[in-house]
Amino acid sequence: MKRAIVLLPLLLCILNPPALAADAPPRTAAAALPVPKETSSVTRHSLTIDGQTIKYTATAGTLLVDNDKGDPIGSFFYVAYTKDGADLNRRPLTFLFNGGPGSSSIWLHMGSFGPVRVVTSDAKPTPPPPYDLVQNQYSLLDKSDLVFIDAIGTGFSRIVGTGTGKDFYGTDPDIASFGKFIQRYVTINNRWNSPKFLLGESYGTTRAAGLSDWLQRNGIALNGLVLQSSWLNGFVDFPGPPFSLDLPYELYLPTMAATAWYHDKLANKSADLPAFLQQVREFALGDYAHALAQGVKLSATDTRAIAEKLHAYTGLPVQYILNAKLRIDPFRFEKELLRGEDRTVGRLDSRFEGIDADAAGENPSYDPAGSAIGPAFTAAFHWYLENDLKYKTDLAYKVENYGEVNKDWDNGQKIGGQTYPLMDVEENLRAAMTENPHLKVFSANGYFDFATPFFETEYDLDHMGLDPSLMKNISYGYYQSGHMIYLNMPALAEYKADLARFYATAE
Repeated sequence: MKRAIVLLPLLLCILNPPALAADAPPRTAAAALPVPKETSSVTRHSLTIDGQTIKYTATAGTLLVDNDKGDPIGSFFYVAYTKDGADLNRRPLTFLFNGGPGSSSIWLHMGSFGPVRVVTSDAKPTPPPPYDLVQNQYSLLDKSDLVFIDAIGTGFSRIVGTGTGKDFYGTDPDIASFGKFIQRYVTINNRWNSPKFLLGESYGTTRAAGLSDWLQRNGIALNGLVLQSSWLNGFVDFPGPPFSLDLPYELYLPTMAATAWYHDKLANKSADLPAFLQQVREFALGDYAHALAQGVKLSATDTRAIAEKLHAYTGLPVQYILNAKLRIDPFRFEKELLRGEDRTVGRLDSRFEGIDADAAGENPSYDPAGSAIGPAFTAAFHWYLENDLKYKTDLAYKVENYGEVNKDWDNGQKIGGQTYPLMDVEENLRAAMTENPHLKVFSANGYFDFATPFFETEYDLDHMGLDPSLMKNISYGYYQSGHMIYLNMPALAEYKADLARFYATAE
C-alpha cells in the first residue's frame, strides 16, 4: 500500500564538494551489471566519552539487497560501530542517513554522532587541508550502536545485477530498499531483539518517517525516531507562483526573524531568542495569516501596518516589503538582509555569509554554508576510510549524486532539466505511531535553517492527524545552528544531551 505521495519539486541540500573519479559508463537496458561479493573491513578502536572508555568494533562494508524474486539488485555501503561485549538484547541500534535525495551520509557520519569528527570552522569557511580529525566526545556510541548507510547511487552504494534506477530512485522504492537493508543487517548480525532507532537528516527524515511505517508492517517495531531538519509534507512548502499559497510565507517567517536577530538587524533586539520567536509564531499564524488571506482586498492602512510589523521582525525595509506585497520568499530574504554590506546569508545555515559577484540580483548566487564545509568533509572522510577503517575499493565515492538520482526520481516534476520530489509522509508517521503507541519521536531543529524551517516542522507534526493522546510521544530540540546542527559545537553538545535523555525514555 502506497502512503507516500509525490507531487512537486524541492531540493533539500545544496552542497558542492569536488568532483571525484568517474565510474564505468552506464549500462544499456538489456545488459545486467555484475553482482559483487559482499565486502567488509573490521577494525578495533576505543573512544572516551565523559570519562567512560568505550571499546568498539568498526565494520565498513557492503550488503546486497534483492528484488521480490530474490535476485540481487543493489549493493549498500555502510559503516557500523558496535560496542564490544554488549548484550545484544539490550544494546540499542541506530541506523543513520542523510538525504538529498542523492546525498551520501558522510555529513552525519563525520560531523555529528560517529566516534570520529572532522573539525570545521563555525559560521565561516573552513581553511584548506590539512584537516583535523578528533575523537568525538559527543558521539552517541555511549548510548547506542551506530550504522551509517549510504543510499543507492551515493557513496559506494551501487545498482547491481538486473537492478535499475526504478528500483531505488523514488519515494516508495527508496523506503523499501532501506527497509530491506535493515532487515538484512539485523538478520546477519543477530540484532532482531535489540531496541531500534532511526536518525535521518533532511530528506533522510522523509525516508525515516516512511520507514517507520514500512518496518512496522514488516515485523520491526521501532523504539525511537530522530528527525533532524525535517521535510515531511511538501504541500505546505513553496509550490510555484509567489501568490498561489499563503502558508509558506507564514511558516518561513520565524526563520527570517531568527536570522535577522543573529545578524543584529532588529531595532529592538530581544535578549531572549526563544521568547522572541514565540511572538513571531503567533503573529505569523495570526495577524499575518489573516492579512494574507485578504489578498488584494486588504486595505492600504492594514497593508502598511503589517509591513511595519514585518520590518520589526525581519529587519527588511518597509518599502521593500510593500513592493513584495507582504510576501517574502526565503531566497529573496537571503539576498536582501545584508545587501547594504554586499553580503548574502546561507540557506543551509543563515549564520554563514556569502559574497556575490554583485549586490543587484534577486537571489544569492551560491550557498555559503554548503561551500564552507564540503571539501573538509570530503577529504577527511577519504583519509579516515583509508587509514582508520582500512577499507579498500576501486570505486569512486560519490559524496553527492543529485544529477543521476534526481533525473530518474519517480513522480517528481521536472524543473530546469532535473526532477525533484515532493511528497507527504505524515500519514506514514501517523500510522506507525498509532499502530505502535510506544514509538517516541524527537524533532531536532536549527533556528537558522532555510532549507527545512523549524516552524514548518512544528506545523507538519501538529497537522498529521495523530490522536491527541499520542502527541506526548513527540518532543523537540531547538538549537542556535542551521540545517546541519552539528556544525556549531555548543549546539552539538546540547543536541547530544537531548538525545541522551530521549534514548533513556524510548528504550
